[in-house]
Amino acid sequence: MVEVFKTNVQQKKQANMLLTTISAHLPLFKVNFDLEDCDRILRVEGINISPEIIINLLREKGYQCEVL
Repeated sequence: MVEVFKTNVQQKKQANMLLTTISAHLPLFKVNFDLEDCDRILRVEGINISPEIIINLLREKGYQCEVL
């Protein structure tokens, strides 16, 4: 399963920090950002993905995140 999220992450440094955070909480998931897309896409691939967990992790760090 793949979930795609719209975010407001602007810089690669921010994306890398968030990828580290997400991977620490959800080590079995494959995660990546596409910052060149106008929606600053976050893709999460894995089994039984909980969008709420991903959204909350980003919001705790001060970023916006919503499921596309």
